[in-house]
Amino acid sequence: MSEFLCKVADGGGRVFEQVETAQTEDEARSRLTDRGLFIYWVRPRKALSLEGLFQRRTRAVRSNDFLIFNQQFTTLIKAGLPILKALDLLAERTAAPRLRPVLSDVRQQVRDGALLSEAVAAQGIFPVVYTSSLLAGEKSGNLSGVLDQYINYQKTSGGLRKRLVGVLIYPIILMIVATSILTYLVTYVIPRFAELYRYMNTKLPTPTVILIALVTGFKAYLLVFVAIVLAGATAGFLWTRTGQGALWFDRVKLKLPKLGDVWVKFQVTQFARTLSTLLAGGTPLVAALETAAGSMRSKLMGGAVAEAARKVREGQPLSASLAGTKLMPSLAVDMIEVGEESGALAEMLASVAEFLEDEVNTKLTTLISIIEPTILVVMGCVIAFILIALYLPLFSMSVNTLGG
Repeated sequence: MSEFLCKVADGGGRVFEQVETAQTEDEARSRLTDRGLFIYWVRPRKALSLEGLFQRRTRAVRSNDFLIFNQQFTTLIKAGLPILKALDLLAERTAAPRLRPVLSDVRQQVRDGALLSEAVAAQGIFPVVYTSSLLAGEKSGNLSGVLDQYINYQKTSGGLRKRLVGVLIYPIILMIVATSILTYLVTYVIPRFAELYRYMNTKLPTPTVILIALVTGFKAYLLVFVAIVLAGATAGFLWTRTGQGALWFDRVKLKLPKLGDVWVKFQVTQFARTLSTLLAGGTPLVAALETAAGSMRSKLMGGAVAEAARKVREGQPLSASLAGTKLMPSLAVDMIEVGEESGALAEMLASVAEFLEDEVNTKLTTLISIIEPTILVVMGCVIAFILIALYLPLFSMSVNTLGG
């Protein structure tokens, strides 16, 4: 018997993962279906190994290719083509090579009688928000409308990430260039000057003595220190990929001055936009909350949203449930409360996402405007000290020679 990790949803919309024991994947799917569960995906537990993660990575579809596919698929559906015919056309003519085998498998499963949402979820590479949106579109009979909502969600979320990357790219380039220059100076230039001054057997100024002593006398210790830092960083990164480590790291990010507030608001922006898209597509509130919780990359925020979903299931208002997490900004909670009372929750969530997105962009731009010159000044001072310390003996000898 083999064990399969399964992500499923029950009739009430609750999304969860469980381990199913069966001889084959088909048998595991059959057992889950017999219990009335909706299947997102089923895969052997060995898929959690590094090999399985690598295989899944190679099947991953680029976000831009995925967006183009959805736009083409929506256009064909609106033109009146049946789902199977639209999949036939896209599987044969789509421009993304990685998407072709995936669409072929989806097409075959739909031809065999599976729902589109089931066939897409079975691939294990599409966002859970997408599969939930498809399911809501199938139940409501408004698949094209739901896909339009999801396309808008893709464009807006992707645009925010691109803007954040654009803001952060320059400081990262500065750090890489400065680190490269320092590495070159320390490993090549300074040792050559040290040999030259040793050969000349002249008295060196204090800054030069300190610099050469740091580089040559403590070089072995520096290498050991760098190796320890790299090993620690690697181990820490791997630990943050675990559930406990990711939760701890999220709590650390939450406490960072200035950056913690930006991080929280970015996460709330993603949550509000996801929940708005699901609700606008016809997904029930509790199911939408659980799907949004499962789609969040932050373990801390995902757990808080899942707890809020549990409270909503028990009868509490959404705004009160989110306020109880102690993570949601008070303004966002107030806006959600107004959306609940007015019956326009999806629209109000979209407004929350837009408001917080603008605030994140503004705060991040302000922080970067402070960080960039700070990096330049600090690295400039370090490099200036190194160059002055290296060339100071030569200047001193030139002055003595002219004076003599």
